[in-house]
Amino acid sequence: MSESQRAYYRKTAQLYDEMHVSQADEHTFALQWLTGLIRFYGFRRVLDVGCGTGRVGLWLAQHAPDVEVFGLEPVPEMIAEAIRKGHRPDRLVEGSALDIPYPDDSFDLVCEFGVLHHVQDDMRAVREMARVAGNAVFISDSNNFGHGGPLARRVKQAIHRIGLWPLADFIKTNGKGYVQSEEDGIAYSYSVFDSLPLLRSKFPKSYFLNTAPAGPDLYRTAPSVAMLLTNS
Repeated sequence: MSESQRAYYRKTAQLYDEMHVSQADEHTFALQWLTGLIRFYGFRRVLDVGCGTGRVGLWLAQHAPDVEVFGLEPVPEMIAEAIRKGHRPDRLVEGSALDIPYPDDSFDLVCEFGVLHHVQDDMRAVREMARVAGNAVFISDSNNFGHGGPLARRVKQAIHRIGLWPLADFIKTNGKGYVQSEEDGIAYSYSVFDSLPLLRSKFPKSYFLNTAPAGPDLYRTAPSVAMLLTNS
């Protein structure tokens, strides 16, 4: 995480939930699904990568109290806010998604909510998530190829199909490789579908849910997607 990203989260930690969390947003929708999946598969030990102010841990403490939920977060101010909101401090660890400080297969399920589009080396983060997950990985995040109107989506998908998306993104961001805003800090181009090949090598079964209104082809139409990859 860059220093400018850390500064953004330090600055917004106490206001983060007010700025980003809603009971009607795509991640709450995904959390409802995740809760059912945890019960269905009987997962008992979960790691939330980039846990922020503890949203996932606090939700599961209420809706799946038998589950041990651990949180990994690189910004101490966000951890402090999670503790203030009621997250168990002994289950919060300061650390990076790029080097998760747990052994292989430490958790039944590893999840992330809206984190990977803020990570420059998203594939390294996904690889680390897969490494410490024994049974499943759950991702709720952006599908940049489903953003925008029909024409914009078709153009982006065509560029991606011929392998020129990195160049197009470089030009679009004036060589920075990211966009920056007061509302969302630093964000990189990311699609949940780009993580599939890596995850399927360990978790061959995959399930998808559009978490915002979309057509039947989620890659082409869904701006945000939740997916479960499992070997169960």
